[in-house]
Amino acid sequence: MTYDVVVLGSGPGGYASAFRAADLGLKVALIERYKTLGGVCLNVGCIPSKALLSVAGKIRSAEQTDKGISFSKPTIDLEAIRQHRQTTVDTLTNNLALMAKGRHVDVYYGEGKFVSTTAMTVSNQKVQTSLEFKHAIIAVGSKAIKLPFIPHDDPRVLDATSALQLERIPKHLLVIGGGIIGLEMATVYQALGAGVTIVELGNQIMTGADKDLVRVFQQANKDKFNFLTQTQVTDVTATPESLKVSMTNKDDGFSLDVDAVLVSIGRSANGNTSNIAEIGVKTDDRGFILTDDQGRTSVEHIFAIGDVTHGPMLAHKAAHQGHIAAEVIAGHSAHFQALAIPSIAYTYPEVAWVGLTEEQAKTQNIAFKTAVFPWSASGRAIAAGNAAGKTKLIYEQKTERLLGAGIVGDHAGELLGELTLAIEFGATLEDIALTIHAHPSLHETIGLAAELGAGTITDLPNKKALLSHSN
Repeated sequence: MTYDVVVLGSGPGGYASAFRAADLGLKVALIERYKTLGGVCLNVGCIPSKALLSVAGKIRSAEQTDKGISFSKPTIDLEAIRQHRQTTVDTLTNNLALMAKGRHVDVYYGEGKFVSTTAMTVSNQKVQTSLEFKHAIIAVGSKAIKLPFIPHDDPRVLDATSALQLERIPKHLLVIGGGIIGLEMATVYQALGAGVTIVELGNQIMTGADKDLVRVFQQANKDKFNFLTQTQVTDVTATPESLKVSMTNKDDGFSLDVDAVLVSIGRSANGNTSNIAEIGVKTDDRGFILTDDQGRTSVEHIFAIGDVTHGPMLAHKAAHQGHIAAEVIAGHSAHFQALAIPSIAYTYPEVAWVGLTEEQAKTQNIAFKTAVFPWSASGRAIAAGNAAGKTKLIYEQKTERLLGAGIVGDHAGELLGELTLAIEFGATLEDIALTIHAHPSLHETIGLAAELGAGTITDLPNKKALLSHSN
């Protein structure tokens, strides 16, 4: 079989590129090593974790008893929760299969390997198939990083995939790594009854977000989690009774006996698989494939997208890269030139940010200011009992052009869309402040933050007006 495009990997980037290429009239094959489409994200990543987080959110909401209503302790049915997770996954993966069929994309299930720059084999337990192609898009993603001193074969040692199975809820779970994935799974397990300790090697959890946003999250969860930052796990020893975790911090060494350990220290690119390097596609020493802004690799007719390329390992980045690669192959002039790629921690409260953080602006020597609107002054947040949050705008000092933004609070991820669009459009504080936001609403805090920075706010003391009068 000969194809215009063969796509290796059916995650959000892979299926997006395959479907876009088919819509542009190309003959497309999509290769997936597992039995369903969707890759890590849909099957064992972002989608099932959000299904479980929705359950955790309902439990967390029921725990809030300050509004004249109280609920009894919830009854946890793990089998029903697992079924909800799987039904969510099955719905989306089945839809993908239907869309592939509707677009006449040929799907091959098995392990794909390059045998040359124009040919590939797909092997499974039944048969090996040979495919020839004019172009290829590599979307093989990434895998979880493992620590060599951890007994990974012990069922009490979890990774991001096995943690989603909810085989049991441990009395005490230790999470190694304070990134988004670890914090989201910690949120699920704590809501379902586990005591949780989070260990982070760096000086803050949720690396990449501004510290003031993270502090709001930590304050809201001080009674839920035990946070250990600037702490390194040095050994995990399995005994019949427990897992003994040895750690060191800046002051001393110590150990904890826990019932389970979740290893969530990041992911590594899969660029050293599938004979990718053997056919001349250049990778760096960490397995990332080198590409230009069209996704083109060192082999001109082969493209790469998603986690296997440099940049944030996010599904929405991969999908946009996939569209670009398909369009370039179809002869369109397209480039990946995103100014802002949003990041969201679907925790309670949510933490979301986009564009430049304060730390990044400082590193780039950009003269900037911030405008922060506290949710303690938001009518909607106060009425909902969720006033522990803030909306922050980071803007260029001279032009007041929006450079970045961060939100912590309920539905922060949903509120971020307006700010991502504002950065892409080069909006200023005045543009946002003059946009009428509904009252009372959470997204109103974006307009109020802009008014605060622009000096037109009436919902808080107006420092700019006070200064102008004093002068």
